[in-house]
Amino acid sequence: MKAKRLVRVVASVAAGSLSIAGASLLVVKPADAAARSTAVVVESNSFTSLNQNMPDTNITVNADIAYVQGSGFNYYNDKANLVTNTTFGSYKIVVNKPKDFEVQYTVAKGRVWSDGTPITGVDLLLSHVLSSSKYSKAAGLGDPSNADVTPAFASLGYGGVYDTHSVGLPKLSADQMSVTIKYDSFQPDWEITGPGPSPVHALELLAQGKSGLQSASANLAAKAKFLKDFNSKNSSALKAMAKVWTNSYNIKTINGNTNKLLLIGNGPYQVTSAVADQSVTLNLNPKYNSGPKTSGLKTLVFKFIGDGTAASQALANHEIDVYQGQPTADAVAALRNIAGVRTVGGVNSCFEHIDLRSGDGQGESDHYTGPFLGNDQKAKDLRTAFLLAFPRQRIVDTIIRPINPSATVVNSVFLLPGQSGYDKIIANSGVKKFSVGTQADRTAAALALVQKYYPKASADSPAVKINLLWGKPSNTRRASEAQLIIAEEANAGFDVSAPGNAGWGGALTSNAYDAAFFAWCPTSTSQTGTNANFMSDGSNNFIGYNSSAMDSVLHGLEKKLSPAALTAQYLKADKLIVSDAVSLGIFQHPAVTSYTSTLKGLKPAPLSPNLVWNIWEWHF
Repeated sequence: MKAKRLVRVVASVAAGSLSIAGASLLVVKPADAAARSTAVVVESNSFTSLNQNMPDTNITVNADIAYVQGSGFNYYNDKANLVTNTTFGSYKIVVNKPKDFEVQYTVAKGRVWSDGTPITGVDLLLSHVLSSSKYSKAAGLGDPSNADVTPAFASLGYGGVYDTHSVGLPKLSADQMSVTIKYDSFQPDWEITGPGPSPVHALELLAQGKSGLQSASANLAAKAKFLKDFNSKNSSALKAMAKVWTNSYNIKTINGNTNKLLLIGNGPYQVTSAVADQSVTLNLNPKYNSGPKTSGLKTLVFKFIGDGTAASQALANHEIDVYQGQPTADAVAALRNIAGVRTVGGVNSCFEHIDLRSGDGQGESDHYTGPFLGNDQKAKDLRTAFLLAFPRQRIVDTIIRPINPSATVVNSVFLLPGQSGYDKIIANSGVKKFSVGTQADRTAAALALVQKYYPKASADSPAVKINLLWGKPSNTRRASEAQLIIAEEANAGFDVSAPGNAGWGGALTSNAYDAAFFAWCPTSTSQTGTNANFMSDGSNNFIGYNSSAMDSVLHGLEKKLSPAALTAQYLKADKLIVSDAVSLGIFQHPAVTSYTSTLKGLKPAPLSPNLVWNIWEWHF
């Protein structure tokens, strides 16, 4: 499954995902005015892996690069509408019975990987390995539900709708171009829970120790061996592939010495080089035929610049063509004053939130022992106190409203302001206790809760030490958030340590942190898209939240629901989040995109990947 259908941490392998936010993007003009076929995209976080489908690598920059390197059955456009990529293939419901729901996915004939190897239905089968706990256990690859031991494939796909409701092995057609997935009941998000293509021949060859591209016959033989290993659940062969999938793609430097088998894709662009923590260069894939035709860009370069404040000056100097990201109010004002540059505002679907750890992070060898541990009254009181003192309104007023005057505090972690059902949910979930009265009132209430357990706690002598995780120190906006949080939480008796962490994305499961603020970036309109964040075995459940009541509620989203029933289910979930005090929304990210008239085809979208979703339309 493609994790990008979950929520991405600006995040993958299972469908319906959210992502981890923090990326600002710039598209820089080539120095040579005649070379108008190169665009440079600048992101605030550095590239860490060619595989974005693991908890530690599921960040926006990795996902953006993976997106332009791959093509599948569908994608979301700038209207948040799901578009079927008929160039790559098709899918349809073939059985629709109460306890037997089947969907067939067919790859169009003639599609090829960047090394020329034909794409077939066999390339869809790795999705099952990455998303089926039953298969993982049966093949001796580990139990993905065991939070203390990472399975052989450290995949985000486990624990999702596919994992829960798929039945048996996918059925491969006689011509090996189609795969049929069987579910135990109708799945409302069936279009986006299906398989995505992976170059399984490359994975098999890498596991065999091959150090470079192979012949056409060797590639076909490797694909046939993968199918045999898959069907027989060949544990030793699959473990060898899992070692490659989990570890070998985690590279930051790519050059002539890099094994080209790691770079095979079927998207419009293919990674050709990378300089650690500086840039990634992609060139047109000459064999690309899996999606819409490209319009003129030959080279795409991602550069990594943590501080986006230089963007407006770069636009004024005609050094860049487009900027999108997390600018400060001063930067936005400067952008709007640049002649010949169009600045588009509004909001996107990324929203900042604060998470409090209540249990062990997935796959961590140690245990969480901090003040928020567990769900007894003390832990819940301390988490509640921290959220009461969390200065959400002040963050919105001082950091976000200067950019977007209509910005509001986000009071749900399942729906956003303006979405159907949001107002009903926030009126009934109990979340109002985190916004009623003044911040001084709430902080005083928080201190009273803390003093139940630490009687001597005060603003002058904070008694509860909290390690707070956030992004890179150079991210000006997040640094400002952290300072506001530290100051207000001190008034409630919390001693917050919050240095910036350039590697924050890989630390989200770390038991060294009691809390973290970052952004979820929805990549789909799936009604189960948030399940992975809060289910006990959810792939995006970084905070060790374990609630059988929540598991039951979220499983209730895995069926066809009327709009009213869907709202009622989200309300149940939000009530539990508020009661257990483990997460709270902060603000929706203001969307700012500025660009000159020389680069055409940009259509900023609300869902991730917000900017590069239609990279094939970009041209000068």
